[in-house]
Amino acid sequence: MSVATEVNNTSSVRPKDRLVLRDLACRVAEIAALPVMAERRATWKRHNSLERVRPMILIFPEGSWRELIPQDTLICEDDTARSIEFELRRRIYTHEHFSDDTVIEDQWVVNSTVIDSGWGVETRHKSSHQDTGAWGFDPVIKTREDLQKLSLPVVHYDRITTEMNLSIAHELFGDILSVKPKGIGNISFHLMAVYTKLRGLQQVFMDMIENPEMLHEAMAFLERGYRQRVEQYESLNLLSLNNDGTYHSSGGVGYSSELPLKDADPEHVRPKDIWASAESQEMDPVSPDMHKEFVMQYEKRLLAPFGLNGYGCCDNLTHKLEHVLEIPNIRRISIAPWADVDLCADQLRGDCIFSWKPKPTHLVGAFDESALKKYIKHTLEVTSGCVTEMILKDTHTCENEPERFTRWSSIARDLVEKHA
Repeated sequence: MSVATEVNNTSSVRPKDRLVLRDLACRVAEIAALPVMAERRATWKRHNSLERVRPMILIFPEGSWRELIPQDTLICEDDTARSIEFELRRRIYTHEHFSDDTVIEDQWVVNSTVIDSGWGVETRHKSSHQDTGAWGFDPVIKTREDLQKLSLPVVHYDRITTEMNLSIAHELFGDILSVKPKGIGNISFHLMAVYTKLRGLQQVFMDMIENPEMLHEAMAFLERGYRQRVEQYESLNLLSLNNDGTYHSSGGVGYSSELPLKDADPEHVRPKDIWASAESQEMDPVSPDMHKEFVMQYEKRLLAPFGLNGYGCCDNLTHKLEHVLEIPNIRRISIAPWADVDLCADQLRGDCIFSWKPKPTHLVGAFDESALKKYIKHTLEVTSGCVTEMILKDTHTCENEPERFTRWSSIARDLVEKHA
């Protein structure tokens, strides 16, 4: 499952752990060779080209993985080996328990080791008393003068560490899985996420009224920083193609027959050969015009050089789609659980991928199958003229009943097949 975060360092794998990992890798290779994986890959390419094949389904348990594959069920002893084991078991579990469209690849991705200096200021936050609780903002940018503390990110490529990790991965998996080096294949812009951590969310909202010049100055600086970061990736030849199972935007995958462009050089990837995305979920309660003024105009310029783009995350874009559709090369738009799917479907039709995020709350409390069927069926009906995908994510618990994910995906698959 190439959308997952890969573990690079395998240097401390013990002989006993090595046997466990190689057995799991063999199982992953068997799954990846199944004909259904090639079929799914081809269907994703058609879907991402805006061909209405059928609604696509992806399941990302995220926080619930700790209940699906508890740490005490892992066999390896070393921490590094346990991390690798967990990733391999996630791929196997996905295939064996989810009726979704995940493509299990016979790859072990080794990401380039890239060091980023950041924005020059350390963020602070107020921690929760609960292990999985929410943190609070603790602003470090208090005045306009404090913006001078920010610095533009500087990127450094650690070639030695990258090549070492590749060598180790080849030695561990090279005869079972395809070891694939990958540079920067996930490009996404989060201007408001960066700035609200520095300034505080409530204060940013107040600045829109009381201090708009300061907010514009901050956004312009972040735009410049993000642009220079991408330019550094390109000059260091770190950009990688993401027309594969790379996670895109807030839940899709990048399989594409349109990217890279026909004149592309795979050894020197350009922004116009790859997917990118942006989101400003912190702006959910802000009006469409203020959203456009204070962040989207900056995001649009950052996204313009890329081949295909996605937008949105957990924010309700129902009344902002007019502006979102102005983004250059926009292809995938996130439709949050609280968005009005009827109104969104009327606006999008088949012009962009309707990336629907169903409510994860159906997995907690009483698991009401009849209510779930009615809920999914409604969205399938109103999006009949759209290019639709349903992405189950942001799930932090399934009440320690992993079978809920299995049943959810089976219900969704059954309804999709009946609707097709």
